[in-house]
Parts: sequence; structure tokens; C-alpha cells
Amino acid sequence: MKDVDVKLLHIDSSITQEASVTRKLSAEVVAQWLKAYPGTTVQTLDLAAEPPSHFGADAMGIRGVEQAEQTDAQRHENAVSEKLVTQFLDADVVVIGVPFYNFSIPTQLKAWIDRVAQAGRTFKYTEQGAVGLADGKTVILALARGGIYSSSEAGQAMEHQESYLKVVFGFFGISDVRVIRAEGVAMGDAQKATAISEAVEAIPALIADEPAKGLVA
Repeated sequence: MKDVDVKLLHIDSSITQEASVTRKLSAEVVAQWLKAYPGTTVQTLDLAAEPPSHFGADAMGIRGVEQAEQTDAQRHENAVSEKLVTQFLDADVVVIGVPFYNFSIPTQLKAWIDRVAQAGRTFKYTEQGAVGLADGKTVILALARGGIYSSSEAGQAMEHQESYLKVVFGFFGISDVRVIRAEGVAMGDAQKATAISEAVEAIPALIADEPAKGLVA
């Protein structure tokens, strides 16, 4: 157990509430993290309960427009994006529960990503290409999948959950992305129980490393 001064953002995106495997896993990650690093402060964001609106013309239209010249709709969209990106940038550790919907991630989580993917905030463009600006964070992904996708080339080709999120956070400059996954949770009760148990057992090793910023007091 180590004293730390760390801000943790706990995000859930599953729409199935108490029946959700990823909500159970993300909660267990946070609980074990707090035991290991009791100085951590936690903020929660439930994207299923409070989904951000999808990125539209009013949200895109605010870029490069002075606030006084923005419409009411644009100012509202700007406030939504600003709240979410500030919350994300303020966190040292981000734990995300991510179910597997139609080979990808929930639309609510994609809407959140679209809000925090802001040039000048989480990345910037240079003559050499894009550079991430959110480096130094630790992201922990608690994933669940109805089938098994990680153990075959065909399955890996169909998986746009873990692979997509690693690309997104890597684009933001985050190199410390840690993953637990429960696969085959729709393949019978026995397989589901085994998958969840194995994922939970993997959590201590997952959080054994200190946060990326090395904030241990």
C-alpha cells in the first residue's frame, strides 16, 4: 500500500447497468487501486446515464469562432466539450469499462471520445505530423466480449474495441494503456464465470506498477 496524490477518473459505458460485466470489472479495478494507493481521489462519469450528445455541426463550428460570435447552440456544445476534456485532462489515471457492441465500442463512449479529441488540447498537428498532448496518464481498460476474439486471426480482424482504444489513446500521447478482458461471457454460465474470475485475478498485476506520472509520495 502506497500513499499517492493521484486523481482517478472512473468511466462506465455499458447500458446494461447491474447486469454489466464491464461495470463489475471497472469497479473492482477502482476498488483494488484504492487499496493499493489510498491517497487517490475518484471522480465518476457514467456515459450511459448521462450520454454526451453526438458530435455535430454546432460542436465543430465553434473552432476558430470567438465566443461572442457563437450561436446559443454553439455555446452549449462548447460547454459540453469543455467540461469533458477538462475532466479528462485533469485526471492522472482513467479507468474505463468498455463492453463489446457490434464489434466495437458503445456509441456513448465514441461520443465522449469525439468530445475530448481536440486539437490544441489532447493533440496538435506539426510539420512532422500529429503529436499527443495528454502524455503522462495511465489508462486502464476493463473489457468484456460475448465471444472470444483475441486467440485467432479471424477474431482479431473483427475486434475494433481494444485495438481502436489503443490507437485513440496513443494518438493522445498516452503510452501507459493497461488492459483486462473477459471473453466469451455470452457462451454459457460456466464460461462467463471463468472469464470474469480470470479477469479479476489479473487486476493486482495490472495495478502493481505505479501511475505513469510517478506520483508516489
